[in-house]
Amino acid sequence: MELYNRMKLQIPEILHSQYSIRAVDAIFTRPIFKSRDFAEISGIPGKTAPRIVQELRDRGILTVLREGRGQISAIYIFSELIDITEKGLSVGSSD
Repeated sequence: MELYNRMKLQIPEILHSQYSIRAVDAIFTRPIFKSRDFAEISGIPGKTAPRIVQELRDRGILTVLREGRGQISAIYIFSELIDITEKGLSVGSSD
């Protein structure tokens, strides 16, 4: 919850967009996504979504997992959330 609340404050400051909270909700709903799917996940219009993804990438919130080439979409990851979930899994494991 702490990360979510921090992103709800940080991302609107970065984007200055009416779609900021939708972007936050989208990256928490699906922290690994194809660039072409972001508009669908978030409900952000198709022309605006790529700009938002690029801005979040430029600011280090999203990382490229795989660069896009031709017809193949880039894959992005919200690493901070993945890191938290992996830590939670290792704490709860019996190994």
